[in-house]
Amino acid sequence: MRHTLSVLVENRTGVLSRVAGLFSRRGYNIESLSVSTTDRQDISRMTIVVEGDDRALEQVTKQLNKLIEVLKITDMSGEEIVERGMALFKVGAETSRRSEIMQIVNIFRAHILDFSADSMIIEATGSEKKILAIEEALKPFNIREVVRTGEIAMARGSKSKLK
Repeated sequence: MRHTLSVLVENRTGVLSRVAGLFSRRGYNIESLSVSTTDRQDISRMTIVVEGDDRALEQVTKQLNKLIEVLKITDMSGEEIVERGMALFKVGAETSRRSEIMQIVNIFRAHILDFSADSMIIEATGSEKKILAIEEALKPFNIREVVRTGEIAMARGSKSKLK
């Protein structure tokens, strides 16, 4: 099962390393990780996506709660959430195929960030499914390079994870 965790931590040096270390020591691979400060400079929010059963996640959560810098852990997997990731794709763009690429970019509401004689860099944001779908659509155009961010997620509605 895929779990999306929101982890609020004190914004201190080494916290990311300790959190990631807990997952690796337990043999769990982090599929996606995004970290940034919140509206409070002393608190950072980690969005961690991990694959595993409920029992495994419970063990990792218990270990995370033992870290003094961890303030709150929320498994957002069963909640209504908005989640987004971003990807940059560098694709071959011969003159004869540029209009096809631009159609794909428009269909996915993506953006062309760079344009050269033989390539384009395309930015796509959206859910995991959308990012995978545009990647599949761009494959015939010789994807030369892909860079992806970790996913970020927020619960829908008026509740705040900081409270």
